[in-house]
Amino acid sequence: MEKAFKLTGGARIGLANATYPFADLYVDENVLKINASLVGNLVFQPQDIISITPYAGIQLFGKGIKINHRVDNYNSNIIFWTFKSAETVINEIKNTGFLDNKNSVNIPRDSRITEQQMQGGFPLKPFISVFLIIAWNALFIFDFFPVFKNEDSTPTFPGPGVCSALGLIFLTALLTLVSSGFRRIILKEGRSFDDIKKLAVFILLITGFMLTVFLTISFAN
Repeated sequence: MEKAFKLTGGARIGLANATYPFADLYVDENVLKINASLVGNLVFQPQDIISITPYAGIQLFGKGIKINHRVDNYNSNIIFWTFKSAETVINEIKNTGFLDNKNSVNIPRDSRITEQQMQGGFPLKPFISVFLIIAWNALFIFDFFPVFKNEDSTPTFPGPGVCSALGLIFLTALLTLVSSGFRRIILKEGRSFDDIKKLAVFILLITGFMLTVFLTISFAN
Protein backbone atom coordinates (compact mmCIF):
# COMPACT_ATOMS: atom_id res chain seq x y z
CA MET A 1 0.00 0.00 0.00
CA GLU A 2 1.35 3.39 -1.04
CA LYS A 3 2.18 5.67 1.88
CA ALA A 4 1.53 9.38 1.51
CA PHE A 5 2.51 12.35 3.67
CA LYS A 6 0.54 15.61 3.74
CA LEU A 7 1.28 18.82 5.61
CA THR A 8 -0.12 22.36 5.64
CA GLY A 9 2.25 25.27 6.19
CA GLY A 10 3.83 28.15 4.33
CA ALA A 11 6.22 28.36 1.41
CA ARG A 12 8.81 30.63 -0.16
CA ILE A 13 9.52 30.35 -3.86
CA GLY A 14 12.20 32.80 -4.88
CA LEU A 15 11.34 36.07 -3.14
CA ALA A 16 7.59 35.35 -2.99
CA ASN A 17 6.21 34.04 0.28
CA ALA A 18 2.95 32.28 1.12
CA THR A 19 2.16 32.24 4.84
CA TYR A 20 0.29 29.55 6.77
CA PRO A 21 -2.15 28.04 5.76
CA PHE A 22 -1.71 28.91 2.08
CA ALA A 23 0.78 26.18 1.21
CA ASP A 24 0.39 22.40 1.16
CA LEU A 25 3.01 19.69 0.90
CA TYR A 26 2.15 16.28 -0.53
CA VAL A 27 4.60 13.40 -0.92
CA ASP A 28 4.23 9.77 -1.92
CA GLU A 29 6.64 7.26 -3.45
CA ASN A 30 6.46 8.82 -6.91
CA VAL A 31 5.86 12.54 -6.48
CA LEU A 32 6.44 15.55 -4.23
CA LYS A 33 4.12 18.54 -4.63
CA ILE A 34 4.13 22.00 -3.11
CA ASN A 35 0.95 23.96 -3.69
CA ALA A 36 1.40 27.59 -2.65
CA SER A 37 -1.48 29.04 -4.72
CA LEU A 38 -0.35 32.03 -6.83
CA VAL A 39 3.13 31.91 -5.32
CA GLY A 40 3.65 28.65 -7.19
CA ASN A 41 2.48 25.08 -7.77
CA LEU A 42 5.50 22.81 -7.97
CA VAL A 43 5.73 19.10 -8.67
CA PHE A 44 8.80 16.86 -8.54
CA GLN A 45 9.65 13.28 -9.39
CA PRO A 46 12.33 11.55 -7.28
CA GLN A 47 15.06 12.00 -9.89
CA ASP A 48 14.43 15.79 -9.87
CA ILE A 49 15.66 16.04 -6.28
CA ILE A 50 19.28 16.64 -5.29
CA SER A 51 18.56 16.81 -1.56
CA ILE A 52 16.05 17.98 1.04
CA THR A 53 17.71 19.82 3.90
CA PRO A 54 16.66 21.66 7.08
CA TYR A 55 16.32 25.42 6.71
CA ALA A 56 16.26 28.08 9.42
CA GLY A 57 14.82 31.55 8.83
CA ILE A 58 14.15 34.63 10.96
CA GLN A 59 10.38 34.94 10.63
CA LEU A 60 7.42 33.40 12.48
CA PHE A 61 7.80 30.36 10.32
CA GLY A 62 11.48 30.23 11.16
CA LYS A 63 11.98 26.56 10.39
CA GLY A 64 11.37 24.50 7.35
CA ILE A 65 12.87 22.36 4.63
CA LYS A 66 14.70 23.44 1.49
CA ILE A 67 14.12 21.56 -1.74
CA ASN A 68 17.34 21.38 -3.77
CA HIS A 69 16.40 20.26 -7.26
CA ARG A 70 17.32 19.92 -10.94
CA VAL A 71 14.23 21.46 -12.61
CA ASP A 72 15.46 24.32 -14.79
CA ASN A 73 12.11 26.16 -14.99
CA TYR A 74 11.67 26.32 -11.22
CA ASN A 75 13.30 28.85 -8.92
CA SER A 76 16.30 27.44 -7.08
CA ASN A 77 15.10 28.89 -3.75
CA ILE A 78 12.21 26.66 -2.63
CA ILE A 79 11.40 26.44 1.07
CA PHE A 80 8.42 24.88 2.83
CA TRP A 81 7.75 26.45 6.25
CA THR A 82 6.31 24.31 9.03
CA PHE A 83 5.62 24.34 12.77
CA LYS A 84 7.12 20.84 12.92
CA SER A 85 10.85 20.31 13.17
CA ALA A 86 12.62 19.98 9.83
CA GLU A 87 14.06 16.62 10.86
CA THR A 88 10.57 15.26 11.54
CA VAL A 89 9.29 16.41 8.14
CA ILE A 90 12.30 14.96 6.31
CA ASN A 91 11.86 11.64 8.10
CA GLU A 92 8.18 11.56 7.10
CA ILE A 93 9.22 12.17 3.49
CA LYS A 94 11.77 9.36 3.72
CA ASN A 95 9.11 7.02 5.08
CA THR A 96 7.06 7.41 1.89
CA GLY A 97 9.94 5.92 -0.14
CA PHE A 98 10.21 9.04 -2.30
CA LEU A 99 13.88 9.69 -1.56
CA ASP A 100 14.83 6.06 -2.17
CA ASN A 101 14.48 6.65 -5.89
CA LYS A 102 16.12 10.07 -6.28
CA ASN A 103 19.32 8.62 -7.75
CA SER A 104 17.61 6.02 -9.91
CA VAL A 105 17.97 6.25 -13.69
CA ASN A 106 15.55 3.40 -14.40
CA ILE A 107 12.32 5.12 -13.37
CA PRO A 108 10.44 6.42 -16.42
CA ARG A 109 9.52 10.07 -16.39
CA ASP A 110 5.85 11.07 -16.20
CA SER A 111 5.13 13.18 -19.30
CA ARG A 112 2.37 15.12 -17.51
CA ILE A 113 4.77 16.17 -14.74
CA THR A 114 7.44 17.10 -17.27
CA GLU A 115 4.93 19.27 -19.15
CA GLN A 116 3.87 21.04 -15.96
CA GLN A 117 7.49 21.67 -15.01
CA MET A 118 8.12 23.24 -18.42
CA GLN A 119 5.28 25.71 -17.71
CA GLY A 120 6.98 26.96 -14.54
CA GLY A 121 5.41 27.19 -11.11
CA PHE A 122 2.96 30.08 -11.61
CA PRO A 123 -0.55 28.64 -12.23
CA LEU A 124 -2.13 31.50 -14.22
CA LYS A 125 -1.71 31.97 -17.96
CA PRO A 126 0.73 34.82 -18.70
CA PHE A 127 -1.79 37.04 -20.50
CA ILE A 128 -4.17 36.90 -17.51
CA SER A 129 -1.42 38.03 -15.13
CA VAL A 130 -0.36 40.85 -17.46
CA PHE A 131 -3.97 42.01 -17.91
CA LEU A 132 -4.69 42.09 -14.17
CA ILE A 133 -1.48 43.97 -13.37
CA ILE A 134 -2.05 46.57 -16.11
CA ALA A 135 -5.74 47.02 -15.23
CA TRP A 136 -5.02 47.31 -11.48
CA ASN A 137 -2.36 49.99 -11.96
CA ALA A 138 -4.34 51.89 -14.60
CA LEU A 139 -7.37 52.14 -12.32
CA PHE A 140 -5.25 53.42 -9.43
CA ILE A 141 -3.58 55.98 -11.72
CA PHE A 142 -7.00 57.26 -12.72
CA ASP A 143 -7.63 58.40 -9.14
CA PHE A 144 -4.27 60.00 -8.36
CA PHE A 145 -2.99 61.60 -11.55
CA PRO A 146 -4.42 65.08 -12.25
CA VAL A 147 -4.24 64.54 -16.01
CA PHE A 148 -7.39 62.46 -15.66
CA LYS A 149 -9.23 65.09 -13.64
CA ASN A 150 -10.28 68.73 -13.81
CA GLU A 151 -7.55 71.19 -12.90
CA ASP A 152 -9.37 72.31 -9.76
CA SER A 153 -10.17 68.83 -8.48
CA THR A 154 -8.04 67.14 -5.85
CA PRO A 155 -7.33 63.41 -5.60
CA THR A 156 -9.83 61.59 -3.43
CA PHE A 157 -9.42 58.31 -1.63
CA PRO A 158 -11.08 56.01 -2.12
CA GLY A 159 -12.04 57.16 -5.59
CA PRO A 160 -13.79 55.36 -8.44
CA GLY A 161 -10.52 53.97 -9.75
CA VAL A 162 -9.57 52.32 -6.47
CA CYS A 163 -13.06 50.88 -6.03
CA SER A 164 -13.05 49.61 -9.62
CA ALA A 165 -9.65 47.95 -9.08
CA LEU A 166 -10.93 46.16 -5.99
CA GLY A 167 -14.10 45.23 -7.84
CA LEU A 168 -12.06 43.71 -10.67
CA ILE A 169 -10.08 41.49 -8.29
CA PHE A 170 -13.22 40.58 -6.33
CA LEU A 171 -15.03 39.56 -9.52
CA THR A 172 -12.01 37.58 -10.73
CA ALA A 173 -11.84 35.66 -7.45
CA LEU A 174 -15.61 35.06 -7.45
CA LEU A 175 -15.64 33.72 -11.02
CA THR A 176 -12.65 31.54 -10.20
CA LEU A 177 -14.59 29.92 -7.37
CA VAL A 178 -17.93 29.43 -9.13
CA SER A 179 -17.16 28.97 -12.83
CA SER A 180 -15.25 26.01 -14.24
CA GLY A 181 -15.30 27.72 -17.65
CA PHE A 182 -13.59 30.80 -16.24
CA ARG A 183 -10.97 28.61 -14.57
CA ARG A 184 -10.19 27.01 -17.93
CA ILE A 185 -9.58 30.49 -19.34
CA ILE A 186 -7.20 31.69 -16.62
CA LEU A 187 -5.35 28.51 -15.56
CA LYS A 188 -2.49 26.88 -17.42
CA GLU A 189 -3.05 23.45 -18.92
CA GLY A 190 -3.00 20.73 -16.27
CA ARG A 191 -3.69 23.08 -13.35
CA SER A 192 -6.73 22.51 -11.15
CA PHE A 193 -9.14 24.37 -8.89
CA ASP A 194 -7.32 23.04 -5.82
CA ASP A 195 -4.15 24.86 -6.94
CA ILE A 196 -5.72 28.27 -6.26
CA LYS A 197 -8.81 27.57 -4.12
CA LYS A 198 -7.47 28.75 -0.74
CA LEU A 199 -6.08 32.02 -2.06
CA ALA A 200 -9.17 32.73 -4.17
CA VAL A 201 -11.37 32.44 -1.07
CA PHE A 202 -9.01 34.70 0.90
CA ILE A 203 -8.88 37.33 -1.86
CA LEU A 204 -12.66 37.25 -2.22
CA LEU A 205 -13.16 37.92 1.50
CA ILE A 206 -10.51 40.65 1.76
CA THR A 207 -11.48 42.55 -1.39
CA GLY A 208 -15.19 42.16 -0.59
CA PHE A 209 -14.66 43.68 2.85
CA MET A 210 -12.48 46.52 1.53
CA LEU A 211 -14.88 47.25 -1.30
CA THR A 212 -17.83 47.44 1.11
CA VAL A 213 -15.96 49.84 3.41
CA PHE A 214 -14.69 52.04 0.57
CA LEU A 215 -18.07 52.26 -1.13
CA THR A 216 -19.67 53.17 2.18
CA ILE A 217 -17.11 55.96 2.69
CA SER A 218 -17.58 57.20 -0.89
CA PHE A 219 -21.36 57.40 -0.60
CA ALA A 220 -21.07 59.07 2.81
CA ASN A 221 -18.94 61.81 1.28
